Amino acid sequence: MCIRGDTTRRLLKDRPMITLRGSRKAHNLKMKKRVAIGIRVHSGWGALVAVSGDPGSEEVIERERIIIVDTKTPGVSQPYHFAQKLNLREGEKKAEQHVKKCAETSAQTALVTVREIVKRLRDRDYNIVVAAILLGLGRPLPSFAKILASHPMLHTAEGVFFRQAFRDAFERLAIPVTSIPERQLEERVGEVFAKKAPGVQRRIAAMGRTLGPPWTLDQKSAALGAMIVLAESRR
Repeated sequence: MCIRGDTTRRLLKDRPMITLRGSRKAHNLKMKKRVAIGIRVHSGWGALVAVSGDPGSEEVIERERIIIVDTKTPGVSQPYHFAQKLNLREGEKKAEQHVKKCAETSAQTALVTVREIVKRLRDRDYNIVVAAILLGLGRPLPSFAKILASHPMLHTAEGVFFRQAFRDAFERLAIPVTSIPERQLEERVGEVFAKKAPGVQRRIAAMGRTLGPPWTLDQKSAALGAMIVLAESRR
């Protein structure tokens, strides 16, 4: 039996199209270059470094100082220090309200800024697979009143405060995030890279000559954290 061309076209037109959108999306993500982001946090800002590449050939593709406070507003860069003074003048409730308001503002600013960086990377065909936030000593925080009563604890609380702002930003962008105590970086490098660990450290030190400033401890530590979690994500 012979089927005319127009009949064939009509039959094909009537057939439903089958698309594998999920599979295509997964395939496209696999084809993109994998990226990890590392952040070393300070009061009110963080040093961000994005790293891509296979182990042994990683490269820095983005670095930025991200400020997540309005530096013209009093008490936002060191919210707990300001709250301590506020507590003496107006009581603990006002002090807590100040910290809460600062947390909301910093979290929103971190989200907006990190989202912009993530968009730039994705526009360049990169797939952000994980982020690493470097930790300080990691002491558990006591009650709010006890934080205000201890000057060293004010600094600890502010470290936790600003790291949480960045963590919330990554989580809201659906980017897996892990924390690495900074004093454990060398140990983690040894575990992840084994015999290649010394070469990783030398490569990071040498990057500064190619990239130019800034390439301080902030950027080096953030890059190292990113390299660690990028390598771990391949396992």
